[in-house]
Amino acid sequence: MAEIEAALPKGGMALTPTAAVSGFTGWGVGIQRLAPADWMPPVNYPWSREAAMSVPTVSRARDLICSAVGSLPLTLWRIDWDAQQSISVEAQIPPSGWMFRPDPTKTRNHILAWTVDDLFFHARAYWLITARYSQGNFPQSFQRMPVTEVHVHQDGRVTWNTDDVDPANVVEFLSPIEGLLTNGWRAINTALNLDNAADRFSANEVPSGWLKQTGGEPLSPTELDEMAAKWTASRLARTTAALNEFVDFHEATYDPQRMQLMEARQHQALELARLANVPAYMVSAPTSSGMTYQNAQQARMDLIDFGALPYLNCIEQTLSGPNVVPNRQFVRFDLNAWLRNPLAPNDNAAPNDAQIATQNQENANA
Repeated sequence: MAEIEAALPKGGMALTPTAAVSGFTGWGVGIQRLAPADWMPPVNYPWSREAAMSVPTVSRARDLICSAVGSLPLTLWRIDWDAQQSISVEAQIPPSGWMFRPDPTKTRNHILAWTVDDLFFHARAYWLITARYSQGNFPQSFQRMPVTEVHVHQDGRVTWNTDDVDPANVVEFLSPIEGLLTNGWRAINTALNLDNAADRFSANEVPSGWLKQTGGEPLSPTELDEMAAKWTASRLARTTAALNEFVDFHEATYDPQRMQLMEARQHQALELARLANVPAYMVSAPTSSGMTYQNAQQARMDLIDFGALPYLNCIEQTLSGPNVVPNRQFVRFDLNAWLRNPLAPNDNAAPNDAQIATQNQENANA
């Protein structure tokens, strides 16, 4: 990151920034060697997660996806082979202790949500194994390492800030889709420019225009700047203005409506919804596709299916690796916790948490 920061300008913005560069090499199971990932922002462009989050559509999409994944419980399953029927049999088993609180110092919601945040913006995330069970040497607790503080070297060495970390104690999450900072910088840059234009119009309390000298001794550029600054300050201080016979004021004819600023911002909100893979109606972006939802449950399903599913699968498959759980065991999110209505008075309602816990205990005792 030091090399990236050194390459960035102290101020200004490139008009035609080049494309970002992102690449993975090696393999990402995380037992002996992690996958080095190098990301470079667009050349001469002051880029950051904070800049992207300042766009309301991006912030809304991120919060929807992260809150959905962070609210889901983790469950543990075992797969066996039924030789008589020649089929695989899956059965839910009691979860490991860390599944309720992977990081003892944080809530499960916190570590899962910020893991998805890293995947959403950077396409990768890291957990550090902080304790192991004595039996089987499997992880007992974790700590999230912010992705911007982790560097995987080409020789397999891993550093967190400036400290070396044993790669065997690192769980690496690799997103199946590119991070928002890699492929979304043009769309977000456009949204930022539109927001800046709206901000300028909102701060302008007097009509935009220009002063034109019509006679007298020509003024220097410095004198013209001083006159314009005094004119603006006087108009902000009082509503009445005065000019002599040598200066005229011309009001500009362009305004946000003529510039189609509102339409452009609405279109860009739709573009950012596409970029984040979130249904447009969830971020209040206008769409002519006619895609709507009929009820709150359908909206929750759409969020999981279209926005959160890549990150759910990434976390499930990573935590199901042999460096986290024993062979033939795998981790799943309990999607029913997000989709069900625990108060629904019908026979088809999904079981609530208490019923699921009782059933798991009965299965364990059987």
